[in-house]
Amino acid sequence: MHEEKVDIRTPEYVSLKFQPAGLGSRAAAFLIDQGLLTVLNILIFVLMFYITVENDRIFSMLEIDSTLWGIALVAVFLLNWGYFFALEYFWGGKTVGKRLLGIRVMQENGHSVTLLSCFIRNLVRIIDMLPVSYFLGMIMIFLHSKHKRVGDLVAGTIVVHEKRVKRKRKESAIEKEIHRRGLKADNLSVEEWELKQLGAKEWNLVKTYSNRFLQLPRAQRDQLTKKLALIVYPKLHLEMEDKTYEELENTLLLLYLALREEWEFEW
Repeated sequence: MHEEKVDIRTPEYVSLKFQPAGLGSRAAAFLIDQGLLTVLNILIFVLMFYITVENDRIFSMLEIDSTLWGIALVAVFLLNWGYFFALEYFWGGKTVGKRLLGIRVMQENGHSVTLLSCFIRNLVRIIDMLPVSYFLGMIMIFLHSKHKRVGDLVAGTIVVHEKRVKRKRKESAIEKEIHRRGLKADNLSVEEWELKQLGAKEWNLVKTYSNRFLQLPRAQRDQLTKKLALIVYPKLHLEMEDKTYEELENTLLLLYLALREEWEFEW
């Protein structure tokens, strides 16, 4: 079966190919998320019931504290709307359902979703839900060439399949060097939201740097290390002052490991 592809050219003139996520995978991801939310909603109401009802009159709704129930209703609303908004922004465009199905939300220009685009696409869910059970949203996803719902059109986002590169059994030279230095992606002292400041341009620079790392003479490598650090360090709010070249190299190689998980795909 022929798979649809969309060719995205980033503002940095980097061409990326993605497979848009269709109605089936998006619906399955949504059902997983909705199932999780349903369980959480039930737990909230069960908890509130036992908190606000006296033990000796557990079936008497007259004993319910209306203020606490009002707070609980607000909490449920924020949970159901904020779940998608918060996870998509802070978890690389993925909710629990999207992660399990291997799909993610991204900007149509190839960058990670922004706070504003996340807010808009989830606010417009109200329209996609019309007239009932996301009918309008499903029709839009089915008919649109890039499988977009109304929220995606307004926010400038797209949902794509995420296929990781299949690693060869034999480690590459740079992977051996990273392991020799005892570096792991978890050692990078950069928060997820800070990594979102780096786009396709920075990824290609870091990837090129890592691929050339072992081939360069020491003097050229130090020069390239400093140039790249001057580009990415400010975006990650990292300090270069008093750092040795080896420390700069280690951070850039760790950054390669972290960004590889985000940007390196097989299509």
